[in-house]
Amino acid sequence: QEAVGNGRADAGKELAQDSQTVNMLLPKKNRLAVYSHLFKEGVVVAKKDTTLPKHASIDVPNLHVLNLMKSLKSRGYVRETFCWQWHYWYLTEEGIAYLREYLHLPEEIVPQTHKKQQVAAARPAGGRAPYGGDRFGKDGGAGGDFRPRFQGERGGFGRGGGDRDGGYRREGGFGRGG
Repeated sequence: QEAVGNGRADAGKELAQDSQTVNMLLPKKNRLAVYSHLFKEGVVVAKKDTTLPKHASIDVPNLHVLNLMKSLKSRGYVRETFCWQWHYWYLTEEGIAYLREYLHLPEEIVPQTHKKQQVAAARPAGGRAPYGGDRFGKDGGAGGDFRPRFQGERGGFGRGGGDRDGGYRREGGFGRGG
């Protein structure tokens, strides 16, 4: 006759639901290794494989990396992209501030992805191509003897260009056109 059940049964259900979301305990050295790598590079890449014994570039289990990054993502410290079974996490501005405080780093140190890149010269000095000559001639265009031919000029070949056997696809059929 009791439709709802007693309080103890409901508490057991809540405990069962909470046991699925138990926080994972990680060694502090692993957390520091992942956070240091993330701050140094500005990005972390990990394969979606919880059974890998070690991460490809950090000396910690891949499962620890996945769970730490999931935690940072839920707090808004990283942005995630997932493609072809690989996770890509990028630091946000809030994440940089959090990791700087957590790792006790000064303001001068920034992640690799936030450093300004040196812009290389577009062309080498002298204005010549690196392979020794100007491919198209002096003015940069095609040579004076260049005469392109188009389909209508020479009867052509390929898709519908020639008139073989009385005309290819002369009459209507399936598909476009008539």
